[in-house]
Parts: sequence; C-alpha cells; structure tokens
Amino acid sequence: MTHLHRPGGRAPEELRPVSIELGPMKYAEGSALITLGDTRVLVAASIENVVPPFLRDKGQGWLTAEYSMLPRATLTRSPREVARGRVSGRTSEIQRLIGRSLRAALDLSALGERTLTLDCDVLQADGGTRTAAITGAWVAAVAAVAKLLFQGEIERWPIVEQVAAVSVGLASGAPVLDLEYAEDQSAAVDMNVVGTARGTFVEVQGTGEGTTFTRDQLDRFLELASLGISQLLAVQNQTLATVLEEVAEARRRPRRQPAKPRNEAELWGRP
Repeated sequence: MTHLHRPGGRAPEELRPVSIELGPMKYAEGSALITLGDTRVLVAASIENVVPPFLRDKGQGWLTAEYSMLPRATLTRSPREVARGRVSGRTSEIQRLIGRSLRAALDLSALGERTLTLDCDVLQADGGTRTAAITGAWVAAVAAVAKLLFQGEIERWPIVEQVAAVSVGLASGAPVLDLEYAEDQSAAVDMNVVGTARGTFVEVQGTGEGTTFTRDQLDRFLELASLGISQLLAVQNQTLATVLEEVAEARRRPRRQPAKPRNEAELWGRP
C-alpha cells in the first residue's frame, strides 16, 4: 500500500489551519474573513428594507448571495467578470449554492420584508473557495441579523440552523478531507458537502473526474465531510461566542408591551 503524501504533511482526515475573523468591515451589518490554509474569503452581509417583486407585500424576507474572485486571487491574473459584461457559469452556480445553503439556515418570515445579501469575495484561492464562502457567510449572516434583534427591528430570532461546508475527494487513491488546489487539480473524485449542526445535509455535490466511485467510498467521503464540518462549526461558535451570548440574553429578556392608549381628556385635562 502506497503511503499518502499530502501537501503540508496533513493526515487524510485533517483540515487545513482555519480561522474566522468577525467584523473586518466597518460599514456592513455583518462581516467575516475566513482563512482556510492559503484560501481567504471576505464576506459582507448587507440588509436592505426591500424584497424581490415576487415577495412584495407577503411579509417575508429574502436571502441572496454574490461571489467573485479578485483578479490576482490565483496564480495568474484573471480579468474581472464585470469587464466581460457577464457572470460566468461557474460563478453563477457558486452563487446559487451559497444562497441555497444559507436560506436553509434562516426562517425568512422572521426577517420581515428585508433582503439579506451576502457578498463573498475571494482574496486568495487555494482550493475550497465555495465551501469556505458558505462557512464564513453563516458567521456574517448571524452578526447581521443579531444587529436587527438588538435594535428591536425583528421580534423572532431568524437563525434556525448552523451551517458549514467542506470539500472531500479521492486523491492519490485515498479519500481525503479539505482539498487544496494541488490536490483538487488531480483528484479522481471531487465533492462539496454542506451540513448542519444537527448532522443533516443541505447539499452534496459529487463528481467523478474520469473515474467512478463506490457506495463504500461515498460513505467514507460523507464521514470525512461530517468530521470536517463539526470542526468548522466549532470555529464558527468560537468566533461568535460573545454575539451569541448577547442574543441569548436578548431573547430571554421580556419584550416591552406597548402602552395602552389613554383617553384624550386624560391627556389634556379639563378645558
């Protein structure tokens, strides 16, 4: 049996070093900078008091995502998509994936008629940019809706799931967790998995690149992904510890009841 050599000497079930910085942006309602090995993704969460036309006057909010890569996020410069006049098929697919993943985490009816937009910008790419974007986007989204709660703009806490994502694949004949670029380029199987803190899955994207994979291998991929997701969830919680404590306190606090209208004669006294 050939010994598996991974970049950096990682074990098959080992994530790259991961960190999430909360609030790196001054003006966004919520923001996060996630670093996973050499991959770095900046996420800004913006809240606007508008919804798409199909949700107008329905009392429900919406969540959408945009994804882009800086021109020198990769080894060679890539032109900005705005210069081409259209979004590539890859970018469009990633944006939809991020949106679906985060919509699974929120009760959109609790947002009211507001849109939460998650802008995910890849500062540096070394594999796993879409999964890192999802993991960072959950942190930014929580920070943004927490601000609404603290300001009394919403009555119910909209977060219903904790969501994170990671890649797995078949590299050098072995199932491995969290592929970086060198592994991703040569992987026989490439898979992206979005999971929740309850152990359920939001989405599983798996492709054989020139080969097939067995049911046993699929089960191993999902085991590795679940292991990686549990570690990413822990980093999310650590990053948001103070915010989540404040949210718990705000939710325990009894809501102030509106004052009963007083009789006009009582307000102004006798004429």
